[in-house]
Amino acid sequence: MPQLTPPHVRHRASFLDAVRESVAEGVFVGDALERELDVYGDTWHEPEGFARYVAAVREEELEEGRRPEGFMPATWYWYVDGDAYLGRIQIRHRLTPSLLELGGHIGYGVRPSARRKGYATAMLRDVLPYARALGLDRVLVTCDTTNIGSRKVIEAGGGEFEDERGGKLRYWVPTGRIHGGG
Repeated sequence: MPQLTPPHVRHRASFLDAVRESVAEGVFVGDALERELDVYGDTWHEPEGFARYVAAVREEELEEGRRPEGFMPATWYWYVDGDAYLGRIQIRHRLTPSLLELGGHIGYGVRPSARRKGYATAMLRDVLPYARALGLDRVLVTCDTTNIGSRKVIEAGGGEFEDERGGKLRYWVPTGRIHGGG
């Protein structure tokens, strides 16, 4: 049964297959895959190089962790079924002005061969308790106005449409936190 898990080296072969699928299709999840290919792509094929990549991704969640200039702390989860890598989802711990406008708290992608099977909807649903644990009552999730599939995922996840800005639809998704009381 598919589940979210922190990035791990045991998924290297399947992850690299997914990267090859995405590159062949010209599909990049935001700028993340393009940036990762530039930095790690030449060493992913070696176990040590892939281990460095996984360690760097996991370090991004630490407040004092290394990450690209201007990036917020963010936690990545991979969606896997056994050793099969299906996709990934990221929670940005807080928003910059730019993320508030266009990027949001959550970014996700499903490998091309695993699309249209409900995995993105399941990833979004399954990541919300982790966002809640970070202290987020609701998360901003955005998608391109032309991305009907992503819009359906966000709406199925409880996304409440706020507006459109810069070609992006902006939705707020409650994380399930109980308000009031104690």
